[in-house]
Amino acid sequence: MAESVIDVGVLVGSLRRESVNRQVAQAIVGLAPGRLSFHEIPLGELPMYNGDLEGSRPEAVTRFADAVRRCDAIFVVMPEYNRSLPAVLKNAIDWGSKPQPENVWLDKPIGMTGISPGVIGTAAGQQHLRQVLGVLGAAVVGGEAYLTNRPGLFLPDGRLEASTEDFLRGYVLRFADFAEKLCVKEDR
Repeated sequence: MAESVIDVGVLVGSLRRESVNRQVAQAIVGLAPGRLSFHEIPLGELPMYNGDLEGSRPEAVTRFADAVRRCDAIFVVMPEYNRSLPAVLKNAIDWGSKPQPENVWLDKPIGMTGISPGVIGTAAGQQHLRQVLGVLGAAVVGGEAYLTNRPGLFLPDGRLEASTEDFLRGYVLRFADFAEKLCVKEDR
């Protein structure tokens, strides 16, 4: 029996075209085992959450929620803003959690990492993200993957330097094992 591929939606918590977090997300795709298939789910078109829009959800919200729902797992790569998660990411999480019976995060395997200039990387932001996702019933892989943006981290070809690559590869393998245990795939 062939090993099934886990469909992983990637959420990049930055809207910047040249975001270092987007570069990390791209590097992760290159480090991941073949049993994971990644695709980015964009956040930029989502309006700010407003309960008044629930009766007639904007099309961008429906597309986002449907995309997350179709994924077997989610991998978040985010900067840290003011010791928390970025508003664009929190907004997406809020839209995906409503209405409560249709919460797209419930039991969804989630991995996370991020890069910021400070020495603790995105540690505080990821702790907030874990708290939010925990309340919504998501299954977040344990462990920590905080990166500090520093000179020499990215090589000219866009890859990460060797020790960071090794560290992230180990985290992504743990995420793959975790997601595999939680994903129940129907015969396709």
